[in-house]
Order: sequence, then structure tokens, then C-alpha cells
Amino acid sequence: MENELAQIRRPAIRRLMLADFRSYVELDLTVETQLVALTGDNGAGKTNVLEALSLLTAGRGLRRADLSDMAREDGPGSFAVSAMLWDDGVETQLGVGLDLPSADAPAARRVRIDRAPVSSARAFAEHLRLVWLTPAMDGLFVGTPGDRRRFLDRLVLAVDADHGARVNALEKSLRNRNRLLEDGSRDHVWLDAAERELAELAVAVAAARQETVSRLRALIQRERNEDSPFPWAEVTLLGELETIVGDLPALEVEDRYRQILRDNRGRDAAAGRTLIGPQSADLYVKHGPKGADASRSSTGEQKALLVGLVLAHARLVAAMSGIAPMVLLDEVAAHFDPLRRAALFSDLRHIGGQVWMTGADPAAFAELDDAALLHVTPGRIDVR
Repeated sequence: MENELAQIRRPAIRRLMLADFRSYVELDLTVETQLVALTGDNGAGKTNVLEALSLLTAGRGLRRADLSDMAREDGPGSFAVSAMLWDDGVETQLGVGLDLPSADAPAARRVRIDRAPVSSARAFAEHLRLVWLTPAMDGLFVGTPGDRRRFLDRLVLAVDADHGARVNALEKSLRNRNRLLEDGSRDHVWLDAAERELAELAVAVAAARQETVSRLRALIQRERNEDSPFPWAEVTLLGELETIVGDLPALEVEDRYRQILRDNRGRDAAAGRTLIGPQSADLYVKHGPKGADASRSSTGEQKALLVGLVLAHARLVAAMSGIAPMVLLDEVAAHFDPLRRAALFSDLRHIGGQVWMTGADPAAFAELDDAALLHVTPGRIDVR
């Protein structure tokens, strides 16, 4: 195990620069520690820093906001995020931003590595992996299946940078089939072609989700600690397509799914949507030690269970990618007593990646003598 941990890369951000991002006109922040704690009043701009960091991966960031919403109010309408990444003596600059619209083109996202343009943020995965936990995720177990699918897709995206593109293509293909059914298309050639494309994408998405869930479940079972204040979770991917993915060759699963689509054209047309497929899957989570549905656990138990699940996922990312992920935790420590906070900080150190945390109360991080403690006021960050 020690040899395996020695092989894992531990990239860390040593300098973060923001320009016209959210509440920051300009920020140039230098850090040299594994643990970084941002404290300050609500609305000071702590979460804005985490959001900026979350753009250094594929996807829409931890708030899932439009890029235009990230530009500073009363600013020029563009923004820039730049991070100097230090990885075993190698320095790499990652940058993402929003260009102003012009007469020839609309506002566009730009992504750069060492100032050279790259096609998308998927290229960042060679240098950095991220996982995060925000207060908006607290209701995950009692929320909608759609909430849990988005959570699951974020888990998959952290180990498979191409997953987001597949999910987007799947959504586009679903809209295409639904539109054909809505128009009452009697041209079976068009529907057959649409369903062939849909089946290929659906099986790819379902297989990626199923593999991640299976690997996560195996890691949790292998490393579970009955005495941990963060109970282990039992995770299962539910869905009609998901039950056969992994048991049969992909081409055979595609054939079966195409037949399902063909047999259900009338029902799907009446419903106005495709009823069976990855778009209907759900991530089912049980409180492992209690063997109970996570949705029936207390609020405190759900929070601890969710933290345990995110920590397990971070370990999975490190094992699968060879890169200890950066962990972003928004307002997490304040919910726990000192014993559970100490256990959280210990687990985070063991994962090995850089950790950025926020909290209104500096006392939540008082026992951290190895962290950078930063005080956030609107548009400004100072060392405490």
C-alpha cells in the first residue's frame, strides 16, 4: 500500500489569479500548504474562490452556472482564472476564462495550458483532478433522481474526462428521438437511425456509470471502518438498462436496448419522452452500518454519510488516475463537533491532495497548525 501511495502524484496550486471573476476585480493569491482554509462573513466571496478552482476541470463548475453569470457585476463582461500548478518539481499554468463578444463571434470560453489554447477543459485532467462538496448537495439522498444522476456523473467525470461529452451527446440524441416521436414520424428509417445512435450513446454512458459505482462499492467494502465517524455507504445503480450493462457484450446490450426503444415508441410518444434509459437511472444509497435507506436517516447521519462517500470517491480518483485529487469543501467543518472535524482533517491529509475549505467561523479550523488560514473580505483575501 505504501508503494502504491508513493506512485500517486500530488499536484497543488501555489498561485491563484482572478480577474473580474464574481466579487473579485483582481486577486493574486500565493499558498504553500496542502490545507487551505478560507474564513469570513457570509457573502464575503469564499465560495467564489472554490467556484473558480472548480472551473479547472471539465463541466460547469460547482454552482453549474453559466459563464456569463461568473463575470463580475459592473465589470467588462469577461473574466479570467489562472492557476500555477506545482507537481513534483514541474510547474504548469492552467487558465480558463470568458472572452468578450465581438462583431464576428459571441462570448466564448477560452481554455489554456501554459498559455497555449487547448480544445476544452478535458485537457486539464492530465494535470489535475477535482472533487467537491457543497451545502447544495446536503439534500442528495432525499432529492430527485435527477439530482443523484448529476452527482453520479460528477463522480464519473473525475475519473473519466470524456464522460461529460458523452452525457451531452446522449441528451442531444434523446431530444432528437423525442422530436421525431412528437412529430408523429412514420419514417421508420429515420427513427431506426436515431435509435441506433441513441443506443450506442446510452450504453456507453450506462457502462461508465456502472463501472464507477462498482469500483466505488468495492473500494468502500475493502476500506470500510466501522469505527469511523463517517459511516460507509452501500451504493447501487438502479435502472432497466443498467441491470444488463456489464453482464453482456456492449453490442448485444445495444441490440437489446434498440429493441426496447422500438417496442416502446407508442408509449414514449404518449409520454412525450423516452421512458427507459440512462436518463431514468438512479443512484441508490444505503447507510451501511445500519443497513437502512439513506433517505430515512437523520439529517446529521445523511451529512456524515455524504462526507464519507465523497472521501471514498476521492480515494477512488487517486487509485484510478494516479493523481490525488484536489478537494473543495464549502462550509463543511461547521456542521461537525471537534472529534468529527479532527477525523475529517485526518482523512483529508491521508488522501494526499490539496484541500480548500471555507467556513464563516475561524474556530472550526483552530486546530489546524499545518494549514494556510486566510481571511476573506469582499474582493480581498489576507493571511490571518
